[in-house]
Amino acid sequence: MTTLARATDTLTRDALTVLQPGFAGTTAPDWLLRRLGEGLASVALFGRNVSSPEQVAALTAQLRAEREDVLVAIDEEGGDVTRLEVRTGSSFPGNHALGAVDDVGLTRAVAAELGRRLAAAGVDFNWAPSADVNSNPDNPVIGVRSFGADTDLVARHTAAYVTGMQSAGVATCTKHFPGHGDTGVDSHHAVPRIDVDAGVLAERDLVPFRAAIAAGTRAVMSAHILVPALDPDRPATLSRRILTDLLRGELGYDGLIVTDGIEMQAIAGTYGIERGTVLAVAAGADAICVGGGLHDEGTVRRLSDALVEAVRAGELPEERLADAAERVRALARWTAANRPADGEPDTADGDVGLRAARRALRVTAAGDATALTEPPYVAAFTPVANIAVGDETPWGVAAELARLLPGTETGSFNGADAGSEALAAAGSRRIVAVVRDEHRHPWMAAALDVLLAARPDTVVVEMGVPRARPRGGLHLATHGAARVCGRAAAEAIAGV
Repeated sequence: MTTLARATDTLTRDALTVLQPGFAGTTAPDWLLRRLGEGLASVALFGRNVSSPEQVAALTAQLRAEREDVLVAIDEEGGDVTRLEVRTGSSFPGNHALGAVDDVGLTRAVAAELGRRLAAAGVDFNWAPSADVNSNPDNPVIGVRSFGADTDLVARHTAAYVTGMQSAGVATCTKHFPGHGDTGVDSHHAVPRIDVDAGVLAERDLVPFRAAIAAGTRAVMSAHILVPALDPDRPATLSRRILTDLLRGELGYDGLIVTDGIEMQAIAGTYGIERGTVLAVAAGADAICVGGGLHDEGTVRRLSDALVEAVRAGELPEERLADAAERVRALARWTAANRPADGEPDTADGDVGLRAARRALRVTAAGDATALTEPPYVAAFTPVANIAVGDETPWGVAAELARLLPGTETGSFNGADAGSEALAAAGSRRIVAVVRDEHRHPWMAAALDVLLAARPDTVVVEMGVPRARPRGGLHLATHGAARVCGRAAAEAIAGV
């Protein structure tokens, strides 16, 4: 270890150890490096911290020069939720596409390659995979982040993902316990509620987590959801019944428990981040994720002070905080022991993501649909992105079609007049309409109605969950909006 924690007292060190904060910029600020010297054991990377894999490698080297055993965490699901490729779109198609293929060997290979790339950049802890069963088709925040709506399918692919990624020395964090798939509310904005009985939860939502635990997942992330059948009073992140009695006791899990972002409104808007942090650790959480929205030294100080004061006031047992901190250190020891050594043989499989995206593509042709040979007009019907996905990452098929059919033009549309506006913009060109979760957006379905009434040969590309019926001269379901999904669709449209 290059640098040992230098904080003056054990309590402060432990309070810093359980925090997993973010920061601004593509290099580590002085305050972050100083806190690493004082006991901070984890650092979280978000899209704002990434410009290239080489830059991330330099950044993680800077962090480890200050503290060799620091955990470097990232929210890199692949598919729609990517941080390592936030500016370009992901090289991996995401969970829903892998579930559509239903080849656990492929899922394992995709996760291993993604893990290899993370490890090469110095990242050793990934807040993925999502083990949520997407049982509510109107779910606004999970959708294509889930392997699917079938419990057994989700379970086997969650286990394969865990095995694949951890084979690269990157610890997985299976989420969002006890299952975020049956929600109609985004916990970034409010507290979702799941009103099903304990039997349904056990047979549907908990099964993939049991599979992840059996596969050896090193961490589990809690969800900010209220599940009255398990705890009628507190959301899972703050519930001892759910984190300690259920996850640790009934499911026998002994690894790290991490919260979802503590500054999400489901917690911050109800309890406040300081109180939420104390309650989460008291309930059984070992690490507090913070930094998606709040990413400054003041936040770290507020949360560490809240933990210290809670112990001194008798609201949080000192032994519970010490146990949480030791679990963080144990994970750091695991990642250090499993980190690929310099000079190890390169087992890269750079094309596995594209192969997976091609296999996930589902094409439905109407009549004598033919491939495009002339540059089309791509009309992207763009919904508001949820916070987990963000609006920084490009999506669609226009860039890939322009590469195959130079001269392709594109525009983005939304709202009540989206269909007529797209028709006017396209002129005489063949139209490729790109949608995302048509079944969840009435304005989007209406826009397609307008296009198809006037131009029945329109090609429709569905890049979300394909719940609406296939229509158009050619309909392509990609099961995700990653860059490789767009490429696979563009190849099919252009007949290459």
